[in-house]
Amino acid sequence: MTTTNFERAARPEPLFSDVHSQPPSDSKAATGAVDAALLDEYSRAVVSAANRVAPSVVNIEVQQRGKNQPSEIAGNGSGFLITPDGFILTNSHVVHGATWIVVNLSGGRDYPAQLVGDDPETDLAVIRIDAPQLVHVRLADSESLQVGQLAIAIGNPFGFQASVTAGVISALGRSMHSQSGRLIDNIIQTDAALNPGNSGGPLVNSAGEVIGVNTAMIRPAQGICFAIASNTARLVAGWLIRDGRIRRSYIGVAGQNVPLHRRVVRFYDLPLETGVLVVSVEKNSPAERAALREGDLIIAFNGQPIGSVHDLHKVLVGEQIGVSASLIVIRHAEKLELPILPAESR
Repeated sequence: MTTTNFERAARPEPLFSDVHSQPPSDSKAATGAVDAALLDEYSRAVVSAANRVAPSVVNIEVQQRGKNQPSEIAGNGSGFLITPDGFILTNSHVVHGATWIVVNLSGGRDYPAQLVGDDPETDLAVIRIDAPQLVHVRLADSESLQVGQLAIAIGNPFGFQASVTAGVISALGRSMHSQSGRLIDNIIQTDAALNPGNSGGPLVNSAGEVIGVNTAMIRPAQGICFAIASNTARLVAGWLIRDGRIRRSYIGVAGQNVPLHRRVVRFYDLPLETGVLVVSVEKNSPAERAALREGDLIIAFNGQPIGSVHDLHKVLVGEQIGVSASLIVIRHAEKLELPILPAESR
């Protein structure tokens, strides 16, 4: 059979000879075996973590009275047991304002629950059930987490109980506004898929230890989900179990983050180049009694540099209630120290 010039031109020519382009068959087999082993290790890690944590994950059904709602509405979320005597950690927005709470355990048993404590500022809450032989989780140290680490989310999305999704930790140290407007620190970003109903469920590592409490996702985005770090959850849960609430202090100002003039930073040798501009001062507040004025720039509290409203929130803790402190402000070009007595936040 005769081959035309067109057919010869259209025939693809290898860039390298067949000897170099094709790996040996034994090399292919070895590569496939390694890939299979890695995939199997990944599967085993996810399965092991899920089996360890799943018995502690619960489904939470609530009746809530929403704002401007004439009747109660039903809600659904997730939670997980943190003690053998029935304390359950979940999100504040799952149980906030609930008039009726029922917890469904992994074995199918239903128990009425009581609200122990609720903290909208960190979107965490603790409820309790009276049930025997409860399996609880172990909280890991979230400070030891690394970006790229395996992250497994377990919850009840859309009511499908004990659903497991897996991904990695995408970023650490994020900040997110709670429903009250206060910033929540040490937020974990992950691509483990979350859906409505996952809220309050655990985010765990490959060892089956809880590293975060799943709290939110960005609906238009793909694979951007957030969890409250386990160290924050441990601290808040302890306070809620002990006191039923978390006390915070306040000084009574509305502020915004602004850059400081370079000359001011250099003249006073300030450690930060930003501060908090006082936009308004609340009547009969600690700030008004301290003679703080609109237009003042807060740059330090008790010797700790303040570069943002977030920094100010972090220092106004419960231990500061009724304890004398000092504010360093820039008024016009003058640096002033004002004594202030923070009060309990309402």
